[in-house]
Amino acid sequence: MSSWPFQPPISTMEARVFEEIPVGAYAYEPKWDGFRALAWSDVPRLDSRNQKTLLRYFPELLPALQALPSGTVVDGEVVVVTDDVLQFDTLQNRLHPAESRVAMLAESTPASLVAFDLLAHGGRDLRAAPFSERRERLASLIPGLSDLWSLTPSTTDRSLALRWFDEFEAAGCDGIVAKRLDGPYVEGKRDMIKVKHRRTVDCVVGGYRVHKDGDKIGSILLGLYHQGELAFLGHCSGFSDHDRTAMLRQFEQIRSEDSFGEEVRRPGAESRWSAGKDLSWVPVHPGVVVEISYDQLTAGRFRHATRFERWRPDKDAAECTTDQLALPEGPGFGEVVGR
Repeated sequence: MSSWPFQPPISTMEARVFEEIPVGAYAYEPKWDGFRALAWSDVPRLDSRNQKTLLRYFPELLPALQALPSGTVVDGEVVVVTDDVLQFDTLQNRLHPAESRVAMLAESTPASLVAFDLLAHGGRDLRAAPFSERRERLASLIPGLSDLWSLTPSTTDRSLALRWFDEFEAAGCDGIVAKRLDGPYVEGKRDMIKVKHRRTVDCVVGGYRVHKDGDKIGSILLGLYHQGELAFLGHCSGFSDHDRTAMLRQFEQIRSEDSFGEEVRRPGAESRWSAGKDLSWVPVHPGVVVEISYDQLTAGRFRHATRFERWRPDKDAAECTTDQLALPEGPGFGEVVGR
């Protein structure tokens, strides 16, 4: 039996993207690079943003849920930390269908939880309470729980939040979330604000994929030189149909036998995330340079599709190296959460 004041599953409160950290009566917090999760006490459950169970993949977190007081629901993030930095790629690999593999990964790459909101406590529904009250209650609750829990930093000082935006990136944070101090917890609504990192980089076009229509470019494949070889980092596909048609004619003229190196990451590699997808591509002579912007890197690659900024005919392809991807220095995860 449970003493929750409301029953699962419920939708998480979401955020809309802003270009700048807002000014006003807000609490500012790091944006964590993990899996969003609602943690429930009593009959322990860990629900993802889309209301799927996560506890099956993270059995080592059961003691963290059992440590919650009866009638408690916490909003937070499941993270994996290696060498004091969040590792999203390692976290994603935890979602494995084989039970034996799940058990092995729970031992070798254990996860933990970062708490940033409190929806219920001791059977009391806190969703209508202002965030300032929910935060105060959360701050008093988390230190007494299992060491699998961490409390996210929070400040009302915008100047400090601006510092955090840069300094905490080294720990694996990918921006800042702003919450109205007087705001309730609104399920399924974009009532928070998030400001994410977005960086530009000059990449070499190493190939392309043909659009499903067959008469235009689908996407261009991007690379950077690492130790003399062109390493594949991701793709860019944000072009108009007119541009895609013209680009196909242009890139067909510089087709080559190969472009990306043999000892580095190459496009077309199969994974359990790409099953059934057409991964065929056409190599081109690596001389075309393009400036793109991206939001997140995972294991040395662009996690999401990049955004085209401009062509760089003035840039030598050999100058486009992975040195551009170096992140700023800053505190590690343990220091950020006060461990």
